[in-house]
Amino acid sequence: MPKTPDKPRKKTIPQLPVAVITGGAQGIGRAIAETLLAGGHAIVIADHDREACAEAATAHRGDERVLVMPTDVADEGDVRLLMRKTLHRFQRIDALINNAGIADPHGGMVEHLSLKAWNRMLAVDLTGPFLCVKHAVPALRKARGVIVNIASTRALQSEAHSESYAAAKGGLVALTHALAISLGPHIRTVAVSPGWIAAETWKKAAARRQPKLTPTDHDQHPVGRVGRPEDIADLVAFLVSARAGFITGQNIVVDGGMTKKMIYAE
Repeated sequence: MPKTPDKPRKKTIPQLPVAVITGGAQGIGRAIAETLLAGGHAIVIADHDREACAEAATAHRGDERVLVMPTDVADEGDVRLLMRKTLHRFQRIDALINNAGIADPHGGMVEHLSLKAWNRMLAVDLTGPFLCVKHAVPALRKARGVIVNIASTRALQSEAHSESYAAAKGGLVALTHALAISLGPHIRTVAVSPGWIAAETWKKAAARRQPKLTPTDHDQHPVGRVGRPEDIADLVAFLVSARAGFITGQNIVVDGGMTKKMIYAE
């Protein structure tokens, strides 16, 4: 009796780890998103800038590993919807990269700083990460995931007239170690504080340009150059990996050594 041929086995596609990157359509966030995608993650790009979101969606059209969501991280309804759609699409969240923020640190003289401007800075740069963590935690806990908060060296030192930005980023560093204690051992939480990063070539098309950097700009850094978004993205890729499994609660400064250089006025 002839042997019945075996039925072809159904292919199973391994489920990819999923990273949600806020502010992921431009600048450092875009570099992080592209690096994680290239390294084997499915990614969710959340960004307040709808034009940048549209460009990201076009660039990744047809790629089932990518979801783009216009999102205001200071709006709890937006954040709740972001996490709900992420889970509907991918069924998991392995990494949350809180990168969205108002990037301009200069708020003007403190006596002229409006309460509205102060509150908006804290809403986006500090409350936004809190809201994203709040609504991602159940999925992150299930996946034994990682939170990476993108802070700033301005949490540690300041120029004049940057009070709201410094307060928000300083709060984010403090929030990081508080979350590491509250959410461990199931979830690791780490902050990354970039220094001077020239991100102009990673902006949306309308804002993209070559950075205008002088030899003096580069010479302020002991490594001999201003930073690039890839410098931050490569570190984040390491931090969300199993190789960084013993790192939590820390604020890692990535600034080419600039904050360690003593400067004397002559």
